[in-house]
This record gives sequence, C-alpha cells and structure tokens, in this order.
Amino acid sequence: MDYLHESAVVIYRRRRRQRTVVTMTFVIGLCMATVLYAASYVQGWVGPPTPGSVANASCIDTANLPLRPGEVTVNVYNATKRTGLAGTAASSLRKQGFKVATIDNEPFGKTIAGIGEIRHGPSGIEGATLAATRLPGATLVQDDRMDASVDVVVGKKFKAFKVPPKAKVSKAAQPIPRC
Repeated sequence: MDYLHESAVVIYRRRRRQRTVVTMTFVIGLCMATVLYAASYVQGWVGPPTPGSVANASCIDTANLPLRPGEVTVNVYNATKRTGLAGTAASSLRKQGFKVATIDNEPFGKTIAGIGEIRHGPSGIEGATLAATRLPGATLVQDDRMDASVDVVVGKKFKAFKVPPKAKVSKAAQPIPRC
C-alpha cells in the first residue's frame, strides 16, 4: 500500500503545474481572441456600421462656404494706455456678429505702436483671416494655442473696425446641390 501514499509536496507540485497549464492556456486563448477581434474590426466585419449616404433635397456642400463671423470666437485686448478701448472694440465686433469671449488689457503687457495684432493658433487661421479683413493693417501672429479662438489686440493707431458692405447674392450665384 505504499505505492498509493503520496507526499503533500508531490500533490502540491502536481496541482500547481495543472493550474499553470490551465492559466497559460486561458491567457493565450484570450490574446488570440483579442488579435482576431482587432483584425476583424480593421477589416470592417464587426463594429459600428459605416454611415450610408442620405439623400437630402437641400444638401449643400458646406466645406466650400465661407466662414461667418458668428462662427469665430474672439478675445479683445487693449495694448494701449487708452481706457475702455477694448470694450469699444468688442462692442463693434459683436455688432458685426463675432462671438466675443474675453475683454481685457494685453495679457503679455506689450504695447503695440501700430493698428494691432491678430493672434491665432493653427486651427484658427480662417477666423484670423476673417478678423483681419475687419482690421486692415493689423499683423497676423500664429501662436501655439490648440483651439480656434482668435485674439484681437488693438494698438495705438487703432481707430475703428472696417464694416464690410453687405453683398447681395443672386440666385445664379447660389451653389447647386450635389447629392
């Protein structure tokens, strides 16, 4: 009957090996399932469905439409010693349709001798160009900001913003929907 008697150490080692084999098999299977799912997701077999084209009678290509002042967020800063200049400039920009977020003195403490500066980040170049049409003679300065906001800094030679004339759009000049 000695052949049936095993020591506790031998039983512990055998069970430990069995647990290791089961655990490693499960981990390898899980890794293979993850790779298989990722490959099928990349191929488009699983995941969210791709949106189909929707037929719309009034579909207009909005990528080619010009940027409107209501789509531009502007911060107005005063770089002179004239009190209230930023507030006056901000109210003028509001009347033209711009969204004014901040009205304050120049945050960097710079004094601008010219008309002004228009500061923008890489994603705000279109808004800065639109603001530059309202402030001819201002210099465009690109900085490191990540949003599309535009800083309008008025200088010593600033008098007023230029108001563009309202253009009448004829029916012949309207874009033709491509659906």
